[in-house]
Amino acid sequence: MAKINAVRADLYRVPLQSALTDSTHGVMTDFELVTVRVRDADGVEGLGYTYTVNHGGAAVHTMVERYLAPVLENEEADATEACWQKMWWTLHYGGRGGHATSAISAVDIALWDLKGKRAGMPLWRLFGGYDPAVPVYAGGIDLQLPLSQLLEQADGFQEQGFRAIKMKVGRPSLREDVRRVAAMREHLGEDFPLMVDANMQWSVDQALRAARALEPFGLVWIEEPTIPDDVAGHARIVRDGGQPIATGENLHTLYEFQQMIAAGGVTFPEPDVSNCGGYTVFRKVCALAEAANLPVTSHGVHDLTVHALAAAPNRTYMEAHGFGLDAYMLTPPLRLDAGTDGKAIAPELSGHGVELDFDKLETVRA
Repeated sequence: MAKINAVRADLYRVPLQSALTDSTHGVMTDFELVTVRVRDADGVEGLGYTYTVNHGGAAVHTMVERYLAPVLENEEADATEACWQKMWWTLHYGGRGGHATSAISAVDIALWDLKGKRAGMPLWRLFGGYDPAVPVYAGGIDLQLPLSQLLEQADGFQEQGFRAIKMKVGRPSLREDVRRVAAMREHLGEDFPLMVDANMQWSVDQALRAARALEPFGLVWIEEPTIPDDVAGHARIVRDGGQPIATGENLHTLYEFQQMIAAGGVTFPEPDVSNCGGYTVFRKVCALAEAANLPVTSHGVHDLTVHALAAAPNRTYMEAHGFGLDAYMLTPPLRLDAGTDGKAIAPELSGHGVELDFDKLETVRA
């Protein structure tokens, strides 16, 4: 086995093509991207990355550069679990989630990419393989779009090949949310898969009222109806709201997922590989969900996530996220296959297959 001889972290501020809005993060015009490159003694390099919305990227970058990189030097590059545990306990006292697990995630993703490249296998096969064609939905970040533009966006998603769509809710008036969801349902047709995302905007009682008001529209799920810390509240929403609930993009440890699943607070566990602890933890969350007979979905970084879901028998829809890196990629972006009803196809390139144009990223260095 080759040893790790270099870990490099870089920080960029990536502009979005258009401003995005939701109920808690406000208007988003860019995001902070933290990339990690891990090189072994044979010169093979793996790439990982994570991101933050509006703030916090510099803290993640510092954690990788100052605290994680030194403890990984001369470790076995293929020993991903051992490296993960070493990173976890290095940051444990000052971490146990949040920026710490985002930092660990970026390094873990890079280590798995390196492992896949050394093995000459795509990660979805290295993970065990299930089906490279993964159901996918377009995640609109569109709370403040006028209704006409919201429907035009839905048409654009369908023209791109998407066969499922998520829209934002959580406007000041529930009546307004209901009106917009009703218009979207009429526009898409009664059988088109439609999800909504409240981004933690509601109290539990508000979420219950919303769930009941939105029941006629046949939603696949309501996402993040309330804050992730309220496990008992989530359980009440699932029990009394009569709607499937997705949550997990703001759960940053395996233990948080275990507690939410055990409490009956989630129908669709939704890890984000870039903040839950990387591929190592994402796959464990999939296994937890499978053991509880639950389908798993995902949040963000679809170019990385497709490999994990292509190896998960209990996977359902993967999110194609608005914080994309297509403009900075040297490899082809996520491919939708019309012959598989708009599913995303996991690539056959070694590792995760994503290569970034770092010369172009230098133009947006933070």
